[in-house]
Amino acid sequence: MLKTILSISGKPGLYKLVSQGKNMLIVESLTDKKRFPAYATDKITSLGDIAMFTDTDDVPLRDVLVAMSRKENGAAVNIDTKKATAKELQSYLNEVLPNFDRDRVHQSDIKKLISWYNLMVSCGITDFEEKKEEPKEEEAAGEGTIESEQ
Repeated sequence: MLKTILSISGKPGLYKLVSQGKNMLIVESLTDKKRFPAYATDKITSLGDIAMFTDTDDVPLRDVLVAMSRKENGAAVNIDTKKATAKELQSYLNEVLPNFDRDRVHQSDIKKLISWYNLMVSCGITDFEEKKEEPKEEEAAGEGTIESEQ
């Protein structure tokens, strides 16, 4: 799901990928549902490609959003990002991702994370876990049968 949710540099909010053209993408704003083209010159990032820095390995944004959803029971985060102090923001992220890298994850990154999460929850996007494709019934039924030639 997060692969089709996009962030476009210089434009507020998040966008859903609708279609692809020759040198552009057709995107739809999650908030007002307006569609417009996003060109190759725009810096477009899929949320599925974003990761958070930790003390060991980078953690995919999907895992951080799942942890936030569990902490908040699927509801929006109740922090005013405009008025929150750096200590409050770091304290919140510490509850969600205890080993985040305090040197490389900035206050603006935490604000953006919370605002993206709240925006997706308000638009009804709450399933952040990656779906694993199950084998098709035909393939599953055919496995394990051995035909002997006699």
